[in-house]
Amino acid sequence: MEGSSNVEDLAVGCLLSIKTTLGDEFEGQIITFDRFSNILVLQEGLKSGPRRNIRLLKANYIKEFSYLGHGEDPLDAKKCYLDLNALQAREELAVRKAEADAERIGVGVTIEAQGIFDALSKTLPVRWDKTVIVVMNEVRVKSPYLPESVSGGTPAANDRVKKVLEFERNRLQVRGASQ
Repeated sequence: MEGSSNVEDLAVGCLLSIKTTLGDEFEGQIITFDRFSNILVLQEGLKSGPRRNIRLLKANYIKEFSYLGHGEDPLDAKKCYLDLNALQAREELAVRKAEADAERIGVGVTIEAQGIFDALSKTLPVRWDKTVIVVMNEVRVKSPYLPESVSGGTPAANDRVKKVLEFERNRLQVRGASQ
């Protein structure tokens, strides 16, 4: 099949050496070919194991390929292994991260307020309480998010938040003026 250009002639399980029009070279096994989208699904490498890299490749990006033989069925259910516990752990971690990321986005606040929150979060622990930025679980910064808008907490914490807030507002203004 050296030099053949008809991908549709290849069957599931064929082992190929492929060169793409983008200069990539790799070996893989055909898992399937979708004629409608003209996409070839390949398992990279010629070894099977618990971890597999799958590549989706538009057939028109194949510059040339060489037939290396025919391997075992890559979709044999007896040899496929899914670690459901690991998948569930990854899902839970992703959900927790998404929830934490969502909590960092202020609802009903200006872009400037979100920018100040993001800047403060780099140096201090912060969270939103509706439209109020709560710093170190004790100091509150209300709109318009100026040093004069800082209240609560110990005097030392209050002064620290005011200094960081003033610095971050100046930095954001300088950045905004240069764009």
